[in-house]
Amino acid sequence: MIVSALSPFFLAAWEKATGIELETSLLSLMGFRLDGILTAAALPLMLTMVLFLGPLIQLSLDCHWDLFDGMKIIFDPHFWALCMTDMRWLRNQVIAPLTEELVFRACMLPMLIPCMGLQPAIFTCPLFFGIAHFHHIIEQLRFRQGTLISIFLSAAFQFSYTAVFGAYTAFIFIRTGHLIGPVLCHSFCNYVGFPAVCSALDHPRRTTVLLFYFLGVLLFLLLLNPMMEPTLYGKDLPVCHLLSHRSSDSTGLCS
Repeated sequence: MIVSALSPFFLAAWEKATGIELETSLLSLMGFRLDGILTAAALPLMLTMVLFLGPLIQLSLDCHWDLFDGMKIIFDPHFWALCMTDMRWLRNQVIAPLTEELVFRACMLPMLIPCMGLQPAIFTCPLFFGIAHFHHIIEQLRFRQGTLISIFLSAAFQFSYTAVFGAYTAFIFIRTGHLIGPVLCHSFCNYVGFPAVCSALDHPRRTTVLLFYFLGVLLFLLLLNPMMEPTLYGKDLPVCHLLSHRSSDSTGLCS
């Protein structure tokens, strides 16, 4: 958390060292702004839930609670009090999403965009994000949580998954100009986890579950551009001003 908290100061130092004149405040560039914040919080999360429609339906079919029980727990202050005292829950749902999105989206993307443009930055930034998860190898080796080959295969899979997810949240950050969307999507994905495709294939209601898996992906692709339309998230996208420091670039992601 301390190192993550220092990352905005590195961004500020980079601004001074490069001589780039920002057309907005540093906080606004990092996605901390009020203009369009409600849609920036709701729409990316809704779009991500559409993508995970299959896993959510699968989870609801396997859950013994009905909708009323679930809503009762959500609005129960005691439930949230227990969550806030659970360090693992805080790490996965609050600390990790906030710190990782702060470093790899809010602070790293503004430094990469003037150097390489929007699209290369979207796919380069997640590589750093994926590598940052390699410390899990040390943890698994220390506690002998598998064979050497299985641990490295797991790390390679996690790197691929986090890189793809990082590209997605980078896209959200650029299209909305807000940090809150990537943070909420990150927290949601940490909760749901990677889709259990293998168990879906063996599910007693396999046809229904697989249908919602397919429907979720299809709706996600259809809704991606309309729901990520920059005009929905305020009058201006601060990060796109950085493109003026490049001689030529595609601005399609900003319009």
